[in-house]
Amino acid sequence: MDKSELESGALLDKGSEEATQERENNGTPWQRISPIALVYFLLMFFKNIFSNIVYLAPAIILGYDKVTEAPQLWLPIIFGVLGLATLFSILSFYFFQYRLSNQQIEIRSGVFSKTNINLPFARIQNVELNAPWYYRPFGYTSMQLDTAGSTQKEAKVVAIKETLALSLKKQIIASAKQARQVNELNAAHPNENGLNEERLKEQSGNEEPWVEIEEQEEVQLDSRNLDDLVIHGLTNNRIWIFLGTMAPFIDNASEGIGNFLRRFGIHIEDYLLFDGMSMWQMTWHVISIALFFLIPITLFSIIGAILTFHDFTLHRSGDRYIRRSGFFTRNEITMRLSRLQMIVQQQDWLDKFLGRRNLKFEQSNANITQSQSGQQSNKILVPSVTKKECEALMQDAYPDNQLDSIAFNKVSWRLLLRNLLLFVTPILTALYFVFVSNDYEDSIQVYVLIAFIIISLSCLRYWRWGYAIDENYVYIRKGCIGVNYYCFPLHKVQQTVFKQSWFLKRNKLCAVQFVLASGMVSVPYLSQTDGVKLIDLCLREVEESKRNWM
Repeated sequence: MDKSELESGALLDKGSEEATQERENNGTPWQRISPIALVYFLLMFFKNIFSNIVYLAPAIILGYDKVTEAPQLWLPIIFGVLGLATLFSILSFYFFQYRLSNQQIEIRSGVFSKTNINLPFARIQNVELNAPWYYRPFGYTSMQLDTAGSTQKEAKVVAIKETLALSLKKQIIASAKQARQVNELNAAHPNENGLNEERLKEQSGNEEPWVEIEEQEEVQLDSRNLDDLVIHGLTNNRIWIFLGTMAPFIDNASEGIGNFLRRFGIHIEDYLLFDGMSMWQMTWHVISIALFFLIPITLFSIIGAILTFHDFTLHRSGDRYIRRSGFFTRNEITMRLSRLQMIVQQQDWLDKFLGRRNLKFEQSNANITQSQSGQQSNKILVPSVTKKECEALMQDAYPDNQLDSIAFNKVSWRLLLRNLLLFVTPILTALYFVFVSNDYEDSIQVYVLIAFIIISLSCLRYWRWGYAIDENYVYIRKGCIGVNYYCFPLHKVQQTVFKQSWFLKRNKLCAVQFVLASGMVSVPYLSQTDGVKLIDLCLREVEESKRNWM
């Protein structure tokens, strides 16, 4: 956790010297985490290296060539990296301490950049428990604490006993509930703020009601079996991510594969000879070769989905959703229903063919403009559900939503015209000069096919755009070959943006953006009348309902 993250969300320990001394002498000792955290810090060291592979790629390529010329350098480099990683792990473990006092958690960490977090239980919105495979045999887990005001993870205790983590989780949930009740009483009796907490204690008959919490029964809403995970891995295959990481080694990898295949009498060079082939034969030949190499990568995607969502379950306990999954690392993510900002249905082309969809519950995320694609702590993803399962989950979260039956309004045809003129025409013009400059006899036919595909995709993307609204929700549809549906309550809208360029204004059109705590959703090229109506309905609901967005 870096310093900027702490400054954005957590409460940094910046009190006076007297306050610091008082905390030091309050009698609560600092606790150390388990030595098994050394494995965690070691893996984090290598994870940080690989996560910056894009920035390190030039150095890796240059170093790889140098080391290949002098193989004797491999051994000292390996020992140097391992030594540095070990030293980093030991120092990170040594400087990591935490303690619990007065309904708050304090965490000290950092090797070179020291950080000190002071986080009251009442500010914590989510508690996420992660148990990697090397924690589970010893009964340990890591606990991540998230607040509404943070941009990323607020605080993390990386190796504590699972029994202690579960006990703390109960206390944190009870404390947050008590804080919400006090806020409600303060709003109802603004002149008696000091008495409201005492009233709550008297009603509960407990001096500190947040210390104990009644365990609510968990109701299972959904689970995923092996067939579902295989479909998810197949339909959500991210081949380009794998190819991007392999880019520095593609030459050596292809050479190694070629040598391996020659042992079985397969000469890949023979399949790359295009002499005497027509353009159509060459095209299908290249496609068949590409499929041959993409099959194993697709298998990796399927295995990744199985490991990530192994033993997936989604439960509901009171006003909280609880998602558990993972093979090597068992993850538990908790989301309070009031923090749910938007539900997203995603369907790629293969999902549509198989009748599946991915359902995302998106909650508050303060880092709207710079959210990281890999960061999923603000989402609960239910992979590859059927239409019936999807409708049941949506009705549980958003009763009376009409996403599957409502009629969508289309955007203006001028959006298609703009895309054809600004994007499609320049691309097709450049491709035309590329194809007519070669001597292939079928080049014109191939060019016509490519032009047809590009124009069809542009038309399909325009056709997917749609929007609708009812008394409680806003619905948005967009996509190209696949399609995504967005559904969010009117009272969750925090800001609306009305955009109108000269061209849009002349044609009585506009673009509307809805800003939620989880992100921004926009609708382009809708009529000016509908745009004003959408904004008015959202703002009126926010003003009249007085409902809290979280």
